[in-house]
Amino acid sequence: MEQVNFYATDGVLLNGLLYKSNTETKTIIVSVHGMGSNCFKDREVAIAKNTIQNGMDYFCFNNRGSELARYLKKTVNGKTEKILAGTCYGDALDGYYDVLGAILKAKELGYENIFVQGHSLGSTKVLYTYKKLKQDNHEILKNIKGLILLSLVDINAVMKAYLGDKLPYYLEFAEKKEAEGHLKYLMPSDSFIHPISVKTYLRYLRDYKEIDIDDYNMVSCIDIPVFMRWGTDNEMTIYKPEELIQLVTSKIAHDKKDINCIFGANHSYDNYEEELAKEIDKFVKVYNV
Repeated sequence: MEQVNFYATDGVLLNGLLYKSNTETKTIIVSVHGMGSNCFKDREVAIAKNTIQNGMDYFCFNNRGSELARYLKKTVNGKTEKILAGTCYGDALDGYYDVLGAILKAKELGYENIFVQGHSLGSTKVLYTYKKLKQDNHEILKNIKGLILLSLVDINAVMKAYLGDKLPYYLEFAEKKEAEGHLKYLMPSDSFIHPISVKTYLRYLRDYKEIDIDDYNMVSCIDIPVFMRWGTDNEMTIYKPEELIQLVTSKIAHDKKDINCIFGANHSYDNYEEELAKEIDKFVKVYNV
């Protein structure tokens, strides 16, 4: 295992951990974590260990949405500045620059077969990135052999369900702070599952049309092999597990898909990391061509 530093495609400096097998493999999984998370989770370690034991490499990195709040360095045209990042202040659309930067770094390191994995909001970022790469007909697409989407969340729908009849109040509260120029102001504690700024809150609830999964319709853009899993214990979805599997399966036209739940697992797959890792490994072995 070694630390790898790299730049997102908009100049933000990021870092991650590269787990290397004992083989000269050309296959790697690039992993994108979710809200307030990082690349040190037990789930990441379990998947990484299983991946390298089976002769492939694994790269997990801390994207700009890691932890709740932090500063990062961004360099553009030779000038470096500090930017406020983290889940509280992040802009999920910037995940495109992070994910693409990590994929390009993997390519630079010599990997030809790249599987891109996400968890929770990380899955949303992976899906958004893939869709944008297709729109741009980006040359890196030929190296992306499959997507691994863990606990993909329709954040807009979940937020609305979570807020219920409080939605108009908190939306009005956020828009008032926006009008006053207080975008960094933190929302009331019961308005979200963790501390969040007015700016980021409005992005999720009002502005993020590009990553609004919209009843999971966005998955229809996937035309390469795809692995999708959810837990069944307190997942961040408005659907029951069996409804979700049926819904998502119906929206992906091809048959190179492995879509299911891990029964008993929660959103983070606590205590089910090994089972998840083995299922991912089976998928990658099938489509690592």
